[in-house]
Amino acid sequence: MGKPDTRRLDKAIQQTSRKLDAVRSREMWPLDGRERRAVLGALTSGSYRVVRGSSPGRAERKIETAWQSAETRLVAEIAALQAERQRVVNDAARTKAAKKSSSWW
Repeated sequence: MGKPDTRRLDKAIQQTSRKLDAVRSREMWPLDGRERRAVLGALTSGSYRVVRGSSPGRAERKIETAWQSAETRLVAEIAALQAERQRVVNDAARTKAAKKSSSWW
């Protein structure tokens, strides 16, 4: 019995970590459609308010909330993937221990 196959999970964790870094540097590509619409809508309304001479305070808060929700989503996704990876490793270890203990040598 070899090591458990966690390559798929490792790759997904690595990709999600890259997305999280991109969100923290305020890049748009890792956002899903709902988050992208929220950011662009807040940008649009904020720029409209600036052109009209108003304060863009509420739009700035909406943008910040959208970025925080994207970051929260990605952190939760990473945690779920890491928990799944740990479950796979534990199952493989349990199977290996059961196989060893059932042998008569």
